[in-house]
Amino acid sequence: MDFVSPPRTAAEFQAAWGASDAQMADLDGYLALLTQWNTVMNLVGPSALAEFWPRHVYDSAQLLKLKPGAKTWADLGAGAGFPGLVLAILLKGTPEATVHLVESMAKRCRFLSEVAQQLGLPATIHNARAEDLGIRVDIVTARACAPLPRLLGYAEPFFKRGATGLFLKGQDVVSELTEATKYWKFEAELSASSSSPDGRILQVKGLSRVRKV
Repeated sequence: MDFVSPPRTAAEFQAAWGASDAQMADLDGYLALLTQWNTVMNLVGPSALAEFWPRHVYDSAQLLKLKPGAKTWADLGAGAGFPGLVLAILLKGTPEATVHLVESMAKRCRFLSEVAQQLGLPATIHNARAEDLGIRVDIVTARACAPLPRLLGYAEPFFKRGATGLFLKGQDVVSELTEATKYWKFEAELSASSSSPDGRILQVKGLSRVRKV
């Protein structure tokens, strides 16, 4: 199947996703806060704000189509909130939905907390290392957090509590998988990203350690 370019504007995203007006208002609010905070804190690169809808929002939102029944998520290395804040916005109003955003840098946590509070999102911010948390979730996810061998180490406690991994990866994912098998046993499934012709979504189940990374 040929790659179809992702929506590049708010209106195109709403049409493609079927987002409600309330969800769009929250996404616009998120963009406004991200733009404001980015002037004093390096949350995203200079070109990222211009690519907010295709590169960040649509890229994050596509995870929900793969796991539409998942209500509890953990986003490791949450950074500026992709995919975690986008997931929380789209899950807002869903009974029992919670997104845990895990970030070790306190200043980023302040930003994430401000967005979650102002928009009333079903999100919990953890200023902690992922491997130190004892959270039970349906899905553990991450984007641009770490190479796969290390990322699986961060996510290991979540897998032990029954989570499935759903990671946004780039064109080097095959080599990352090869390297990861030196340290881990797992079931892996790759699917194409809807937001980038080079992107891949990696689903991981049944994680166990072979040797220490």
